[in-house]
Amino acid sequence: MENEVLMERFEQLVKTPDAGELKIFLDDQLITDIAELVYEEPDHAPLIFKHLSLSRATAVFRILEFPTQEEIIRALPPAKIAELLNELPPDDRTAFLEELPSQVVQELIKLLDPEERKVTLSLLGYPESSVGRIMTPDYIAAKEHWTVAKVLSHIRMYGRDSETIDVIYIIDNNGRLLDDFRIREFLLVSPETVVSSLMDDRFVALHVNDEQEEAIQVFRLENRVALPVLDDKGVMLGIVTIDDMLWIANEEHTEDVQKIGGTEALDEPYLDMPLLSLIKKRVGWLIILFIGEMLTASVMTYFEDEIAKAVVLALFIPLIISSGGNSGSQASTLIIQAMALGELTIKDWWRVMRREIASGIMLGSVLGLIGFIRIIIWNQFFHTYGEHTILIALTLGVSLIGVVLWGTLSGSMLPLILKRAGADPASSSAPFVATLVDVTGLLIYFSVAYLFLRGILL
Repeated sequence: MENEVLMERFEQLVKTPDAGELKIFLDDQLITDIAELVYEEPDHAPLIFKHLSLSRATAVFRILEFPTQEEIIRALPPAKIAELLNELPPDDRTAFLEELPSQVVQELIKLLDPEERKVTLSLLGYPESSVGRIMTPDYIAAKEHWTVAKVLSHIRMYGRDSETIDVIYIIDNNGRLLDDFRIREFLLVSPETVVSSLMDDRFVALHVNDEQEEAIQVFRLENRVALPVLDDKGVMLGIVTIDDMLWIANEEHTEDVQKIGGTEALDEPYLDMPLLSLIKKRVGWLIILFIGEMLTASVMTYFEDEIAKAVVLALFIPLIISSGGNSGSQASTLIIQAMALGELTIKDWWRVMRREIASGIMLGSVLGLIGFIRIIIWNQFFHTYGEHTILIALTLGVSLIGVVLWGTLSGSMLPLILKRAGADPASSSAPFVATLVDVTGLLIYFSVAYLFLRGILL
């Protein structure tokens, strides 16, 4: 209801000639409400940004999705674009520019102030998935010979331009990081205390070329709001803050979910993705999985004589395929998630295998017992399976143990194998594991059937 009232009032003000009322109205709204206005009224987005103060316009621009940001930049006059880009924090500006075509980036960089242009070009020079791309050079640094009073005075003078003042970094004359302090540590001691007397030379830092995914784990383990970024010589280049990490973690999670579903990661929101691009993202995996499923037909052709002799075996093929695929997909999803959270690594492969062997046997036994009982009971009422009902039930029960065991092992080991090979574990998606287990599951099923029914039905 509040949003409807907001939209209605905005539409009224847009039609009035008094721009002052519109400015007052926008100044009274929350940043998130203004962002909602931009989404709901995209044609009026340039007008909204025209009447916002620069700081509020920047705050709104930062939380918008990239496609909307791009449309706004295309609609704004060059002078307003220059103001907006120069006001954006370096990490947010870099994140926006790296999504644009190179020709557009070159033109926009020309609008930046010399100092901001230097910072932006520096950040864009780091690998795309590195920590260097998301760091900001705006932080508070102090010297070890300063007193706490001088540090606090320095914070008051320069803190407004810093990304965060929660952590203060101590550097030497060459810019090398010596220590870091939470601001509360300075607030709780005497102003005459010299910084060096508080130092313990223990700090956690990221390297500028570290992978962003690795940085997420460091933030999670160290429980920090910001971490310094160093080069090979220990010189401090900038900081990465928790809000950037949360954004990256959300993107990584989204990519993993999409890959687990059997598609490439989408570069844009689903509804903004061109149809042909969306098809290209999906068709590759579908072709691979389709070819894989062709092997299932090949396996059934190989056992064609056995199926002809005992047609009853064909009745349980869907059950075998689905049970193996489901168990493999479960295991794959659990392992990928555990790896993403840092709960296990490649070195834990033997522990994982032992757990999955035990899990596979127990899960397979439960399903096998249910399948065994179902055949016995069903035959009592409908006499479907004839005089060899017990053997058929045993075939299904033992096959389910083997197929589910193989499914859990495949699903749990594939992500670890891919990680060891340097590939993305999420690529061992549930559909891929299911397809693999479909083919091998039929081999297990018909092998067990031959063992139990040889000389009887086969």
